[in-house]
Amino acid sequence: MSDSVFRKKSVVKAVADVDEGASSHMNKILGVRDLTSFGIAAIIGAGIFSTIGRASVNGGPAVSLLFVFTAIACVFTALSYAQFASTVPVSGSAYTYAYVSFGEIFAWIIGWALILEYAVSNMVVAISWSEYFTSMLEGFGLHFPAYWATDYGSAARAYAEVQASASPAGLSAHTRELAQAFQDAPALGSLKLIADIPAGLITVLITALVYVGIKESRTASNLLVVLKLAVIGLVIVAGAFYVKPENWSPFAPNGVGGVLSGVASVFFAFIGFDSISTTAEECRNPQRDLPRAMIYCLIICTVLYVLITLVLTGMVNYKELGVDDPLAYVFQKVDLNFIAGIISVSAVVAITSALLVYQLGQPRIWMTMSRDGLLWPKFSKIHPKYRTPSFATIVTGFLVAIPSLFLDMQFFIDLTSVGTFFAFILVCGGILFLDAKGLSKHSKFKVPFVNGKYIIGLALIVAVFLVVRSGGFVSGIEEKPLLAVFWLSWAMFAVLSFQYNFSLLPVLGILTNLYLMTELGVSNWAIFVVWLVIGLVIYFSYGYRKSKLAAEVVQ
Repeated sequence: MSDSVFRKKSVVKAVADVDEGASSHMNKILGVRDLTSFGIAAIIGAGIFSTIGRASVNGGPAVSLLFVFTAIACVFTALSYAQFASTVPVSGSAYTYAYVSFGEIFAWIIGWALILEYAVSNMVVAISWSEYFTSMLEGFGLHFPAYWATDYGSAARAYAEVQASASPAGLSAHTRELAQAFQDAPALGSLKLIADIPAGLITVLITALVYVGIKESRTASNLLVVLKLAVIGLVIVAGAFYVKPENWSPFAPNGVGGVLSGVASVFFAFIGFDSISTTAEECRNPQRDLPRAMIYCLIICTVLYVLITLVLTGMVNYKELGVDDPLAYVFQKVDLNFIAGIISVSAVVAITSALLVYQLGQPRIWMTMSRDGLLWPKFSKIHPKYRTPSFATIVTGFLVAIPSLFLDMQFFIDLTSVGTFFAFILVCGGILFLDAKGLSKHSKFKVPFVNGKYIIGLALIVAVFLVVRSGGFVSGIEEKPLLAVFWLSWAMFAVLSFQYNFSLLPVLGILTNLYLMTELGVSNWAIFVVWLVIGLVIYFSYGYRKSKLAAEVVQ
C-alpha cells in the first residue's frame, strides 16, 4: 500500500487525460486579459472594503507596507504556480501539481483541503455581500427585515445578552439591532424563523451563472472588474485631495509588530491567483497565458492596495478606521456623502465578482479529482450544451448556499484552515521536484533560478542571531510551538540546498508559508485535522480502490 498511495501521475499523462476525457469538450475561450480579470476579481473582493481598515488600526499608515510584504511572499508561491501551470495546464490547480510531484495521497489531501477552503471563502463572501446589500438598500430608503438578513445563532445570542444585561443601552448598537431582529422574527411554535436570505440568494444566482457557461461568467466578471477598478480609481483620485500629511505621523505607531500583526489574515486577500489555475482547460493558450495573468494580477492588486491604504490613513487618523466599511466611512467624515454612496454600491459589485470566481473554481477541482477516479464519476460530467461541470457546480451551490443561510460568519472564519498554506508549500516544493527530476524542461515558464547553496544557510544564521539577540527565540517557541517546526525546516533546507543547489525562490516560498502557518490558532488546526480525517476515510473507502492509476497497475 505504501507504494500505491504515493503513485504519481506523469506530466504527459496529466495532459493526455484532459484531451481524452469529457472535459476536452469544454469551451476554450479565455485569454490573458480574462484570466487577469478573474484574478483581480478574486483578490480585490471583500478585503479592500473591510479588513483593510482593521489592519490600519494596528499598523497605522505603515500597513501599506504590509501589503507589499504579503505580495512579496505571494510572488514566491505565484511563480511556482506559474511554472506548474505552464507545465501541466490542467484544471486541478494545486491538486494536480501535487499528483505529479508527490503522489496520490498528497494530491487527495490538497484537493480535499481546497474543497474546504473554497467553500468557506464563498460562505464568508456571501454573508459579507448580504451585509453590504442590506446597507445599500437602507441608503436608498428601503428597509430589509433584519431577521431575514442574519443568522439564527447571532440573533439568539444577542437577544440573550440584552435580556441578561442590567443596562441594555450600554451594549453596542449592532447587538441591540440583532436582539430586536430576534424579537421581531416570525415564529413557528417556539422556533423563531431567521435566515440570511440575501446570502443564500446571491449564491444561487451566481451558481446559475457559472452553470450556464464560462463565456457568460467571463463577460460578467470582466464587467464587474471594470466597474470595481473605476470606483477604486475614483477613491484614490478624489481622496488624494483630502489627504492630510500629518495623519501619516507616526508612520508605524506600533512598530513592525503592529504592521505584521495582520499578515496572516491579509495573506488570504492575495490567493486569487490560485483560482485562476482552475480554469486551465478553458484557456486558449494556458501555458503562455496563465503565468502572465498570475503575475499581472498580483502587481496590479498590490499597487491598488498600497495606494488605497495611503489615501485612507491620510484622510483620517488611523485610529478611526476600525469599522466594517472604511472606504465609505472616510468620505462621510469629509462630507462627501455622494462618493460614500457610490462606494457602498461598488462594495456589492466587488464582492459579487469575488464570489463568482471562487464559485467557478471549486467545481473544476472536483471535476479533475473525479476524472482521476478519486471521486464519483458524476462530478466530472460535462453539460452537453453549456460545456461546464454541471453536477459539480450544482453541488457547490448547495454546499455554499445552505450553510450561509443559517450560520454565523465568525464560525466560517474560524473554519479557515491550514489547507491553503499546505497547498502553497507543496506547490513550491513541487518545483524543487521538477528541477531534481529534469521535468522543468517541459515548462514554458520557469521560476527564475537563483542558487540557494549558500544564501539559505547564511540567512538562517543571521535570522537566529537576531532573534536570540532580541531574547525572543525560546519565548517565541513557548508561545507558538510550531515555530520549532519552522526553524527545523529552515535548517533542513539549508543543508539540502548546500548539497543539491536548490533554487532559492521556491524555498523562500515554502519558508514564508510555513511561518504564516504558525500564526494560525489551535482551532484552525483542529478543524483541519477533523476535515482531513473525514477526507482520508472517503479516500481509502472509495478513491484508493477506484483510482485510474490503480486500475492501470492491475492491468
